[in-house]
Amino acid sequence: MMQNNINKEKLIEYWITSSDEDFETMIAMFETKRYSWALFVGHLLIEKLLKALFVKINNDYPPMIHNLLRLAEKCNIKLTDEQLLVFATITAFNINARYDDYKMSFQKKCTPEYSNIWVEHIKEYRIWIKELLIQ
Repeated sequence: MMQNNINKEKLIEYWITSSDEDFETMIAMFETKRYSWALFVGHLLIEKLLKALFVKINNDYPPMIHNLLRLAEKCNIKLTDEQLLVFATITAFNINARYDDYKMSFQKKCTPEYSNIWVEHIKEYRIWIKELLIQ
């Protein structure tokens, strides 16, 4: 039974819609060469899709966490070693873009080539999680 009589469908729709908006923001940031912010927002959009999946699977509000590995675990997703590495890396974008002591080195790391590779990963994982949501 869902806590607080939440509307499951509305909550899932909220997380998906918010993620879709973040996807558009990620693309805009990437196209304007704001690479570290594009990757930061990429993390957010994947996090939100996992939270939608959490609601679908667990019939409850998602936890207030940002770690994609923990969210996937709470959604009972069995990740391959490659998926574990991708989620761990994308999770790091959240911290690296947010905190000043990491921000400068992260911005240097976010070359156009590096950022393109990770934006493509984020696009792939977005599609994969959306497929899980409609199953």
